[in-house]
Amino acid sequence: MREKLLSRGPEALADYEILEMLLFLAIARRDTKPLAKQLINTFGSLAGVLSASPAALAVTGGLGPDAIAVLQLPEEAARRLAGPERRTTPILNNWDRLLEYLDQALVGAVPGQLRALLLDNRNRLLADETVQGEPEHVPHVLAGRALTLHATALILIRVVPAGIPDRVLLKREAVLAGAVRTAVSLLSVIVHDHMLVGMGNWISLTQKGLL
Repeated sequence: MREKLLSRGPEALADYEILEMLLFLAIARRDTKPLAKQLINTFGSLAGVLSASPAALAVTGGLGPDAIAVLQLPEEAARRLAGPERRTTPILNNWDRLLEYLDQALVGAVPGQLRALLLDNRNRLLADETVQGEPEHVPHVLAGRALTLHATALILIRVVPAGIPDRVLLKREAVLAGAVRTAVSLLSVIVHDHMLVGMGNWISLTQKGLL
């Protein structure tokens, strides 16, 4: 199961296998598969086992204090993941949400600034960072940040002083975006867009067919 988990991810595990691995943390040197299946049959589901009270796990499930303690952790972890800090993480999965976020995030932004929004596989914002350095170094910098943050996608934002970029600027930014896309594609990271934003106007290079 450990090999299966590492090679295919936790979603590849059956409910009883997840429970089996949790129980193994508390009950070493014992085959916990029969116990995992028994508990799921007793409480109706994996969720039923993990949300059962300590008393029910002790009396009905026949578990000791170490196993009960381990089985209490997933529900508490889930509760904290659903807490206020998690809920306030922006999800930038459509134009309206992205533009609403940029309206707030770019207040006071320095003209000419390059920003990178690094996203996870659900388009949740992991980081909004100013990208420093010469254009030729930007792809390497962003590839490194994506790797560090385990990002799977990014959106580039250039703050445009005049609001409406000229053709020279559009071409230059398209070249930069293409270089970034090439660099991060080696990490299976997608560049959703490169947007030029300023003075209430915005241009998407993806929509213009330049990315």
